[in-house]
Amino acid sequence: MPSEQQNNHMLIIEDDKGRREFNLDGPVYSIGRDPRCDVRLVSQFVSRRHATLVQLPKEDGSYYYRIVDGNLRGQGSANGLLVNGRKLQSHDLQNSDEVIFGPDVRAIYYLLKREQIQTVPPDEFDITLISPGMIDNREDDDHLLDDDDDDGGDTASS
Repeated sequence: MPSEQQNNHMLIIEDDKGRREFNLDGPVYSIGRDPRCDVRLVSQFVSRRHATLVQLPKEDGSYYYRIVDGNLRGQGSANGLLVNGRKLQSHDLQNSDEVIFGPDVRAIYYLLKREQIQTVPPDEFDITLISPGMIDNREDDDHLLDDDDDDGGDTASS
């Protein structure tokens, strides 16, 4: 049976508020301290618009996310981004990438891959085999009932 790969993108945030999970499927996400951000970071050490996630297409029809420092207008954050220990302006996220926004504020990106099995409609020549033990044999039951009623009354003879 043919199968196709289905990807789920997830961002796990750890900050002063604790640990939160975000399923990603939208085209753009703003990340920062501002309450209007799509992914809000709770810490005095991060910028109001610290980073932006942008969904970009792949050749196979799937997509990936790129994280960019600051907002889409080119205004960077005060502290920048550390991705896997390196200070970067932007980065195409890969499974298990760690992004540090400031002290005790980080995100881990996960690309969860799963196989989705495509089902096909049943074949018109599909045959279901039945075992004889699966059939209720009514003739045997009728025979047992006939034996009980067969004597037609009192069988004791003189």
